[in-house]
Amino acid sequence: MGDLHSANNNVEAHISAVIFDLDGTLISTEHLTKEILKEFLAGYGKVPDKEKEKKRLGMAQKEYAIGIVNDYDLPLTPDQYIEAIMPFYHDKWLEAKALPGANRLIRHLHKHGVPFALASNSKRKNIDGKVALQEGWKESFSVILGSDQVKSGKPSPDIFMEAAKQMGADAARCLVIEDSVIGVKAGKAARMKVVAVPSFHSEFDQYSIADSVLRSLLELKPELWGLPPFEDWVGNALLVEPVSFRGLYRNGLLHDFTDDGPSALPDQVFGLYFGWAKLEAHKIIKIVLGSGWGHGCCSSKRKMQACIVDSSDEQIQECKMEVVIVGYIRGSRDEGKSDKIEILEEDKSIANAALNRSEFSLSAFQSLFSEVAL
Repeated sequence: MGDLHSANNNVEAHISAVIFDLDGTLISTEHLTKEILKEFLAGYGKVPDKEKEKKRLGMAQKEYAIGIVNDYDLPLTPDQYIEAIMPFYHDKWLEAKALPGANRLIRHLHKHGVPFALASNSKRKNIDGKVALQEGWKESFSVILGSDQVKSGKPSPDIFMEAAKQMGADAARCLVIEDSVIGVKAGKAARMKVVAVPSFHSEFDQYSIADSVLRSLLELKPELWGLPPFEDWVGNALLVEPVSFRGLYRNGLLHDFTDDGPSALPDQVFGLYFGWAKLEAHKIIKIVLGSGWGHGCCSSKRKMQACIVDSSDEQIQECKMEVVIVGYIRGSRDEGKSDKIEILEEDKSIANAALNRSEFSLSAFQSLFSEVAL
């Protein structure tokens, strides 16, 4: 279900305030920390149960800890578990970056005077620590709430109702943006409109109760909710905060080969992007990427189509490359229903034209390439 699916109903709602979740919605903490539990449980000879962990996504800390201790029969109390594992999370939070479209949406709402709140199932002190790492965020939110500031955390609607109350907003005119099923349930229980942007692609089919389900915040169209539209497109391209990763290019596909877990890219990096790529020979070229998903019998795996824009370089068959994504063109062409992003000739033309502009130029991003050989 794409953003367009709810267009007829949403404009009538005339949203007056927005309430964000934090982890996995605005910043990449869910992506960064998903290996921590696996490493922790290994010390007790245990292995995470994927199905149970999916259901725990978005839980308040105390309920999460109780579930972990009980499900894995750990010789710890929930408080002891929290005390033992939290330092690992704190270390990872320092690496957390804003997810695609997060800073753009925050700046847009702030510019147009739309009040917006942060309502997270984390404890308030942890929220403050994460928000402080993101430039300009603390001053932008009208309200910031943690689950320890209300009677019950999500899926109870308490935290969303309190956020609306503190903003002086009618709940029926609030838009909740969430990444977890638990958060979506809380938003609907508060009788608010809910946009879901799932943290993990494999969970996408579980969000049918949301009013709209998107692959990333870059797909959000504020005007469908009665909010001011974005006005930051440069022609048919959008300047995005740069994302860097290393990959192996082979016959039109790019395989991410980072050492930072399964992928250096959050699942929300979905759609048609473009940027610059440094080859093994230190040559830098223009590139277009279609970041989608391939499905096997048991799991989903990122699949990146890659197209070299410069016709003189099209003969490249295989090489390692360092990529810096600098621009975005679109999501899928069928309202987000397809997991495959094909690169069309018009996409190549849009990317080439954008990369010749100063905003997207190599000189603006060359410093992001490492000096280390691939």
